[in-house]
Amino acid sequence: MIDIDVTSSTPIYVQIVNSIKEGILKGVFEPGEKLPSVRDMAKMMTLNPNTVQKAYKELEREKVVVTIQGRGTFISEEYKPRKDEHKLNEVKEIFKKGIIEAFYMGFNKEELINLIRNLIDEMEGFDSNDRNKGFE
Repeated sequence: MIDIDVTSSTPIYVQIVNSIKEGILKGVFEPGEKLPSVRDMAKMMTLNPNTVQKAYKELEREKVVVTIQGRGTFISEEYKPRKDEHKLNEVKEIFKKGIIEAFYMGFNKEELINLIRNLIDEMEGFDSNDRNKGFE
């Protein structure tokens, strides 16, 4: 459901946010679906409830989820992806670091583009084996 790597330098609440967003993209979470309560999620993942609460608040701020007092937290049915200039700059930096690492690993431009296409296909639920990977 939600993957957390406690050895990662990425804060756990950010990992929760990213994992839920990925789950939405992959269809694991459907619009209107109820998420576990903060307490239940914290118990399932053996995390501090404050960490889960922080993730839920961030998802709510980004309008990915809605919290209804007394009922719980739900995947938003009206979420519309939007381009946020600050987030876009963060994404560019992440891509830049990844591209540098890939080139140092010996990938060429075409192999890197194929890798990105396959990752996008994976996020969209397509079988990337249908496409020539170019880096086997």
